[in-house]
Amino acid sequence: KKMSFLAPYFKKARGYAVFPNVGKGGIGIGGARGKGEVFEKVNVIGSTTLTQVSIGFQLGGQAFSQIIFFKDKKSLERFTEGNFEFGASASAVLISEGVNASADYNDGVAVFTFSKGGLMYEASIGGQKFSFSAY
Repeated sequence: KKMSFLAPYFKKARGYAVFPNVGKGGIGIGGARGKGEVFEKVNVIGSTTLTQVSIGFQLGGQAFSQIIFFKDKKSLERFTEGNFEFGASASAVLISEGVNASADYNDGVAVFTFSKGGLMYEASIGGQKFSFSAY
């Protein structure tokens, strides 16, 4: 919330999911996993897990954070039904320190990824799948 360019998303979004630490690695076959929490407006409503499997040319490991904004009640409800996933065509805005960025909502969802470190070369296909458990 300290990044001023995200303020409009926090203000206008119906909810958001925050993954503070996601680890990713691969040698040919890769995967990523992270745990987070889901908020509706300012109230935490549950926990979530991100899982990603990818196949293709990839080597290395990295750590990142991710935040997913849900534009309206319908997109938040799709996520909290517990079987939400992004396909290979989904995209995220990659944020590096000191950079302002914006993302368009795609099907009611905007995704920001913040690199935390590591080095990974990747040209792969795969998607992210999410689970949700209400508090």
